[in-house]
Amino acid sequence: MPDDDPTRILAGDAPTVARTLLGWSLTSEAVTIRLTEVEAYAGVGADPASHAHRGRTARNATMFGGPGLAYVYFVFGMHWCLNVVCGPPGTAAAVLLRAGEVTRGRAAARARRDAGPSGAGRRPDSGRRGRHVPDRDLARGPARLTRALGIDGHADGTRLLDGSGPVVLAPPAGPVPDAAVRSGPRVGVAAAADVPWRFWLPAESSVSAYRRHRAPR
Repeated sequence: MPDDDPTRILAGDAPTVARTLLGWSLTSEAVTIRLTEVEAYAGVGADPASHAHRGRTARNATMFGGPGLAYVYFVFGMHWCLNVVCGPPGTAAAVLLRAGEVTRGRAAARARRDAGPSGAGRRPDSGRRGRHVPDRDLARGPARLTRALGIDGHADGTRLLDGSGPVVLAPPAGPVPDAAVRSGPRVGVAAAADVPWRFWLPAESSVSAYRRHRAPR
C-alpha cells in the first residue's frame, strides 16, 4: 500500500518530493493554487545552487527544520519566494514553488496583485494592474505565486500541512501520471545550472518560461 501521509512524503529526497508536489494545492484564505511547476534544491555540500550548500545561516535556518515547513526568502529587493522544506530534519533540502494555476479565488488573487508584495521597494508589475492579468499569469512564476497567496516573510518557518500557518499544502486525490510530467534544467541559477531538477506539467499554460542563467561578462 502506498504511503499517503503527507509528512512522510515530504521527508523524501528533494527531486522526488519536487516531482510528487505537482498537482498539490496551496490555500491561503480565499485563494487556492494547484502547483504546475516546481524546482528541487539539495542540502549542505550536495548542491552548489542551494542556499544551504555552505551550511546554516540566519537566512536559511528554516531549511534545516524538517519536512513540511515553509521556507520564504526575499530576493532582488522585490520578490518573495516560497519553498517547501523536505527531507529529514537537518538535511536542509527544499522545493521552490515556481508556478501554479489559481483554481479558486481569482478575484482575490487579482486584488493581491494590485496591492503588490509586502516589504518590496517597488511594484514588480508596475504599470500592469491585477484586473488586466490573464488567468494563466496570476501565479505564473515564484513571485506572482506568493503575491496571489498574499504571503511574505512572516510565513517563513510556519507549518504547511496542519493548518496552523497562513498557507495550507494538500495532496490531490491521486498522483499526476508520469507521462504528464517533464523535467529539465533549473531556472536562473549560476551553479549546477544543468541539473534537471525542475519539474513541470507541459500541458498547463501557467508554467513559467525557461530562462537560463547568463554569466556576467
